[in-house]
Amino acid sequence: MIDFLRGQLAHREADYVVLDVNGVGYRVFCANPYAVQEEPGRPLTMYIHQQVREDAILLFGFASREEQTLFRRLIEVNGIGPKVALGILSAGRPDAVVSAIYQENVTFLTKLPGIGKKTAQRIILDLKDKLADLPMSPVAIQGGAGAVAIAASLEVTTGDEAKQALFALGYSEAEVERIWPAVRERTGEADSVDVIVKQALQILFRG
Repeated sequence: MIDFLRGQLAHREADYVVLDVNGVGYRVFCANPYAVQEEPGRPLTMYIHQQVREDAILLFGFASREEQTLFRRLIEVNGIGPKVALGILSAGRPDAVVSAIYQENVTFLTKLPGIGKKTAQRIILDLKDKLADLPMSPVAIQGGAGAVAIAASLEVTTGDEAKQALFALGYSEAEVERIWPAVRERTGEADSVDVIVKQALQILFRG
């Protein structure tokens, strides 16, 4: 079972990247392929969840162990497959998703792609007591400020959430504001954070 891959980013598409590991190209599905970035001169490490089916062996990649663990907990919930779990991680920051589960915030969860009210309630019921070991969980955060900050993040709009995601990726406020009019031309108010971030990253990637 593959746990992680380390290599060079060889290619990217809308829903996956190709990681060149010693001359072998691995197709790795991930939440935001255009957010995957390499450090110059250093190999890229992706933490992997491997799914074996009768007709395929699929790899799902994550930037951190915490995201990998959260993904695995999500697919344990009845009715949530890998694609829906990736959609959850791409549309909402992992810390905000975990906080929403702890706060039983059905409204936030139902804004995520593929999640209806019953599924949101099932996520809360199944996972509320299974996430304490994650560093981004309110239980694991030392003091109250971190939990307050996460709770506040649940109140922002999808546009604000998308901007925060871009800032977290290392883009400056000036860079984001420069391309924001073009992002808004390509997206609508009904679009998820995932869609907005992908559009923004495509524009930034192309310069």
